[in-house]
Order: sequence, then C-alpha cells, then structure tokens
Amino acid sequence: MILLADSGATKTDWRVIDIDRELEQITTLGFNPMYQESEEIYQVLHESLLPNLLNKAPSEIHYYGAGCSTPDRNKRVADALSRLFPEASIYIEHDLLAAARAACGQEAGIACIAGTGSNTCLYDGTDVIDNIPSLGFLLGDEGSGAYMGKLLIRAYLYRELPDELAKSLKNRFNLTKDIVLNEVYSAQVPSRYMATFAKFMHEKRKNPVIHAMIYESFALLFERHISKYDGYPTLPVNFVGSVAYHFSDELKQVAKKYGAKIGKIISSPSEGLIQYHQDLLKQKA
Repeated sequence: MILLADSGATKTDWRVIDIDRELEQITTLGFNPMYQESEEIYQVLHESLLPNLLNKAPSEIHYYGAGCSTPDRNKRVADALSRLFPEASIYIEHDLLAAARAACGQEAGIACIAGTGSNTCLYDGTDVIDNIPSLGFLLGDEGSGAYMGKLLIRAYLYRELPDELAKSLKNRFNLTKDIVLNEVYSAQVPSRYMATFAKFMHEKRKNPVIHAMIYESFALLFERHISKYDGYPTLPVNFVGSVAYHFSDELKQVAKKYGAKIGKIISSPSEGLIQYHQDLLKQKA
C-alpha cells in the first residue's frame, strides 16, 4: 500500500493506493516547510490524517509539496511522517516533480505549473533535469493567475481599462488603490490575492483588452522559460494547474505561435500521480 500526498499551503490531497485501486482519499490542512517546523507538521498530521487512515499502514509514502526544495526543508516533513509511520519508506519531493510525473508519466517532456503561481522544468521521464527558476510573484510567475491579476489591476489603477471593464471590476470587488496596495504590500501571500482576479478575466476573456493580457502572460512564459529548454520544440509541453486548464484555448494559441507541441493540460496532478505510481508498481511486480 502506498500513500501519496500532493500538498500546497492551503490543503493536502492524500491518496491511498495499491497496484490497481485507489483505496482512500483524505484531505487535510496544507503546510509549507519553508515556514513551518517538523513539530507543527506532525501535529497537523496526527490530528487530521492518522485517524482517517483507519489503521492502514503504508509501506511507502511519496510526498510532493510546495517548499520542498532543500534537504533541510524536506527533512522537516520526513521527520514528521517518520514519527507517524516508522516502518514506511518515505520520499519527499518538490511539487514541480509532481506536475511532471502527473502530466508526462514516464515519458520525457517539458512540464509546467500554471495556477496561482507558475514554474517549469525539463523532465527525463523520471526526474527533473533542468529548471529555469520561477522567481516568484515579485520578479516572475509569468503565465500564472497572480501575473494575470497583476496586469489587470495595474491597468485599472493607471486608468488604462475601457470604462465598461473598469466599472465592472470596481463594482465586483469594490476596488480602491489603498485596498490593493495593502493586499500587495502588507498581506502575507499577495500572489493569492492577485490570482483571485483570474476568474473575472476568464469571464471577460473575449474582450480584446483582457485577451491581450492573457496572451501576454502566456507569451512571456514561453519566451522566458519554456523555449529555453534543450529539445524545445520537439518535446511535448505539458501543463498542470487551474489557470492552464481554464485558459487552455488561449494557451494553445500562444503555443502555436511559438511552435510548441502541447501534450496534456490537466487541472490537478492527483490522478496523474496515481497512474504514475501504479505503473511503477506493475513494473516491479
């Protein structure tokens, strides 16, 4: 029995699987070892994961999580899981590898996350072998919901939006300059706030001004990240994330311009990760 985890700052999606079935699905609070210590992670899992497993003891745990990008951070998660499951083999990986394995399986390709934030990598069918850094909300995140929201709100505050769009945006969100600046410069996760405007942009995506912003965001993702990997454009480019999924038409338009071959576009890595690990179990059997 294998326990899979796809974890973000808000929630963690846990799946219990064997070679041909999904036995259990559990959702707990999320956490990020960049900000949380092992003891806090252990307490969350002891209270919300362990009781729901109903005495199931996994032989392997594959945890894919935001913030799991250094040995020290990974150890925080591993130590918490080891206290709960001392007999299990534990593997801690970054969420970018989860996206790659979910979208590409055991085939080489370029894998991209496009949700609240964005990230990309070159994947060899097993591991990430190259990664042009995302640089996060302040310096990067091209192609993400946060980046699109930033384009929209900047245009709104600079009075560059057509009147109809500006009025609609103001009425929906009761926007003022002070509210926006407080959320961006004082809130703990400004990218999450900016990404909330992606839904508005999706509703208005046929508007030429909004379409241009969406197109610009994806074009920069290709220019600054995807097009720089060895093997582009012969390798398939695969996407995981709600923004890629809901703006797939616009994404495909940009990909065509850049001569890219789109592979999969999926909203969540969970199902792909289940298939990846079940395939590995079958190969070992």
